[in-house]
Amino acid sequence: MIKRLLVVVATAVIAGAVAWLAIRKSAPQEVSLAPVLRETLVDTVTTNGKAEPIEWTPAHAEMDGVVTRLLVEDGQAVAKGAPLAELDDSAARTELAAAEARIAQIKAELAVIQQGGRAAEIAEIEGAIRKAEVERQSAQREAESLARLVERKAATQQELLAARDRLAQAQAQIQSLEGRRRALVTQSDLDAAGARLKEAQAAAEKAQRALTLSVIRAPAPGVVYSLKMRRGAFVAGGSEVARIGRMDRMRVLVYVDEPELGRVKAGMPVTVTWDAKPDRQWTGKVERTPVEVSVFGTRQVGEVVCFVDNPNRDLLPGTNINAAIQSQVLTDALTVPKEVVSVRDGVTGVFILSGDKLRWRPVKTGPSNVTRTQILDGLREGDRVAIPSGRAFKDGETVRPK
Repeated sequence: MIKRLLVVVATAVIAGAVAWLAIRKSAPQEVSLAPVLRETLVDTVTTNGKAEPIEWTPAHAEMDGVVTRLLVEDGQAVAKGAPLAELDDSAARTELAAAEARIAQIKAELAVIQQGGRAAEIAEIEGAIRKAEVERQSAQREAESLARLVERKAATQQELLAARDRLAQAQAQIQSLEGRRRALVTQSDLDAAGARLKEAQAAAEKAQRALTLSVIRAPAPGVVYSLKMRRGAFVAGGSEVARIGRMDRMRVLVYVDEPELGRVKAGMPVTVTWDAKPDRQWTGKVERTPVEVSVFGTRQVGEVVCFVDNPNRDLLPGTNINAAIQSQVLTDALTVPKEVVSVRDGVTGVFILSGDKLRWRPVKTGPSNVTRTQILDGLREGDRVAIPSGRAFKDGETVRPK
C-alpha cells in the first residue's frame, strides 16, 4: 500500500515539472530595453600606453666597483651633482696613502740634495778641509823656511824635498776633500729625484681620481627613476645605473590599433588614467601621430606620442596607463548603448521593440565612445532597443519588457 502511494506521488511530481517546463518554454522572454537618445557624444579612442619623461639623462658608473652605499631611491628629486651611490674605494685610499708617503719622502730627499747633501756629511768634509788647510799652511811655511836655510847651507836638500812632499800631500788632500764635497750632489741626482717625485704625484692623482669617480653623481637635476643599483651589487664602468628626468611634463606613448589611427590627429585632447591612482587624471594633447605600424603582442598598433602635464610629479616613468583621445564632439547625436549593436550575416543592426515583438533593424553607425555609439540611419529618437542577455534574440519573437 505504501509502495503504491509513493509511485503515485512520484508520478504527480514528474507531471508537475513537465507542465512547469512547458509553460516556461512557451512564456515570452523577459528583455531589458534602452531608449534611443539624442545627446552630445564625445568620440574617444580608448587604449593603453606607457609614460616616460620628456627630458631625461642617464647616470653612468665611471669605474668598476661594488656598491657600498645607495643614497637615493626611485622617485627621489636630486640636484645636479648630487651623490647617488658610493662604490668600494678601499683600494684607491690605500694607493693614495702610499703615493702621498712617497711624495713626502722624495721631497725630503730633494731638500737634502738642494742644500748640497746631508748636513753631517758636509760638516765632516768641511772639518777635514779646514784641518788639511792648516796642515798645508804649516807645510808651506816649513818648505819656505828650509829653502832659505838650504841657500845658507844650513839645511840639506833632502830636508827641503821632504817638506815640499808634505806640502804637496796637504794640497792633494784638500783637492780630494773638495771633490768629495762636490760629489755629494750632482745634476743626475736632482733629475732622478725630480722624476721620482713626478711619478709619485701621478700615482696620487690617479688614486684621487679613482676616489672621485667612486661616487656616482646625478648628471642633471630631476627625479631618479629606473634605478638599477642595489647595495652589494657589482657595477661595470660605463654602465647605466639610473635615469634622471624632469617629471613636470610627461611623454605618453599611446598604442592605437591600426583601424583606429585614422581618427587620431595632432592637437587632439587626451586624458590619461593610472590604475594605481584611480582618482587621478592627467590631461594633455596629441603631439605626434605614428609614421609606421608595428606589432605589439597580438595587435598591430601605431605609437601616438602625447604630452601631458604632471604638476604633482605623481605620474611615474614606466607606468602602464589608460588613455582616452578625444577624437571629436558630436552635438545632438542619436545614440544607443554600444552593446546593443551586433552583426548578423555581415549586416550591422539592433533588435528594437515593435509592439510585443523584437524586430531586427539594420542600422548605420557613426563614432562611439566607451559606452555609446552614434546611429546615423535606421532608428528614431524614442525607439527602444533590446539589451543582450544570455539568450540569443530572434527576429519576430514575442518578449516581455522588464
